[in-house]
Amino acid sequence: MTARLGLDANATEPLRPQARVAALAALDLAGNPSSVHAEGRAARRVLEDARAGLAARFGARPQDVVFTAGGTEANALAIRGLSTGRRVLVGATEHPAVLRAAPEARAVPVRPDGTIDLLALEAALAEGGPALVCLMAANNETGVVHPLAEAAEACRRHGALLHVDAVQAAGRLPVVLAPADSLALSGHKMGGPKGGGALLLRPGLDLMPLVGGGGQERGRRGGTEPLPAIAGLAAAAEAALPAAAARLASLRDAIEAGIAAIAPEARFPGREAPRLPNTTSILLPGVPAETQVIALDLAGVSVSAGAACSSGKVGASHVLAAMGLGPDAACAIRVSLPWNAPEDAAERFVAAWTGMRARLGRAPGSPHGS
Repeated sequence: MTARLGLDANATEPLRPQARVAALAALDLAGNPSSVHAEGRAARRVLEDARAGLAARFGARPQDVVFTAGGTEANALAIRGLSTGRRVLVGATEHPAVLRAAPEARAVPVRPDGTIDLLALEAALAEGGPALVCLMAANNETGVVHPLAEAAEACRRHGALLHVDAVQAAGRLPVVLAPADSLALSGHKMGGPKGGGALLLRPGLDLMPLVGGGGQERGRRGGTEPLPAIAGLAAAAEAALPAAAARLASLRDAIEAGIAAIAPEARFPGREAPRLPNTTSILLPGVPAETQVIALDLAGVSVSAGAACSSGKVGASHVLAAMGLGPDAACAIRVSLPWNAPEDAAERFVAAWTGMRARLGRAPGSPHGS
């Protein structure tokens, strides 16, 4: 029996061996990191080693790393903790974790290729009053990489803070805290266990906590730290090297070339912009994304139609709608290659996609085909 082909790494990466070892070792520690006895000190050493490793990996100071339960919490902590007295501006294609944390935020449009419209951002910043700008490093659906350096320059000119959701980019592209003021990370997006994340802050930045609790994380995030998830996060971050991106980019390009050769009607939103090496959005006009996802699942291939946090709901993508794709925004799937994608992943996916297209009546010569 042929093994299933998992191509939904942007929802969660397969667990890396290094992260598994680190998480299991932390599970065996009996102490609470806040306790002063020997068991507590042993747990504290693991916590602080993870903090130092993450800080070194992403260009922060250890004391400016705040551990959380994941990327969603890290984004919410940044937005609610830094937005007091500030307008909030968000990119129109931001992840729901950001959009829902700032429901009153003003959306800044993106260009047709999915990158932030820098002129529109500049105009919004110029309208007056301090602002917090939230802009993801790379989009979770299309893989489009935003021009963060240019956005940061605009923020500096207008005295605005810049929060970057780096959940999808970390481990796949070179990512550091600068030039942002804060940076959100998620462990399981890099191949760590679920339940660990972090918010990195620039030196001297004050942050209001969401939860006070017992004053853990220097008073910025109360509650006992999820040590196994944090240890796994740090190990995954160290193992997830962007240098491995070339192999995934080659597989992604082979998928797009294979589909383009057999289906001239297919489109790849965001292809004109810089993208994550592992991600492609494939749009098949006239075929709902949900139908495609189900058909591929039955063929043994796992893909998605957007953010995995949508609780199983599949509809028109707000990302693709913001890129001006109209009704076709409901007809695209996301293929995201995992770090351990097999060498025949492109060949197997194109074969499954071709079969799906034929079964759904989109083959050339069919009544609904092109």
